[in-house]
Amino acid sequence: MSLTHTFGLLAHPDQEWEAIRNESESVTRLYAGHILLLALIPAVAGFFGTTQVGWQIGDGQITKLSITSALQLSVLFYGAMLAGIFVLGKFIDFFAATYDAVERTPRGVALAAYTATPVFLIGVIAAYPNIWVNMLAGLVAVAYAVYLLYEGLPILMKIPEDRGFMFASAVLTVGLVMFVALLAISVVIWSMGIGPVYVS
Repeated sequence: MSLTHTFGLLAHPDQEWEAIRNESESVTRLYAGHILLLALIPAVAGFFGTTQVGWQIGDGQITKLSITSALQLSVLFYGAMLAGIFVLGKFIDFFAATYDAVERTPRGVALAAYTATPVFLIGVIAAYPNIWVNMLAGLVAVAYAVYLLYEGLPILMKIPEDRGFMFASAVLTVGLVMFVALLAISVVIWSMGIGPVYVS
């Protein structure tokens, strides 16, 4: 059922959030049926784009990554997405008591996973690594993901919309902090020798 929610969230998010709440999927089923598959899209597309297509800055030459380097970075990126969804989900469950959520079933991972759906799907654009195209597509995907967060959280957690807005804002803040932390970790990993290796 998880993948059917993917298209429902794009077409009719309110109804789909209600359906997600009524299903009460386990974290294991959620990962097996949704997260593991969709997180592959940006990882595989990025690997293909950086090794087979390459990118160009201005009129400079086309730059690509070596197969080994791109594979390492793609695997790390894939792992970071899987871990990030889980950690953010646990933060959401932790915050639920603070915001007096009526729903006591842990739904944080489901909220994090389904909110990230547009970002996973738009990851296919990484197969064509043009900085402007990727940035524009990424902004659209992130904007829709934020909309899904604010729309879905009150429904999934059964809380009033005004309290849901504050809750969603707190989740968004945690997500941004995690993103900055991921960038810092990337720098550390690159300094250890696991970084991009460019080829012409």
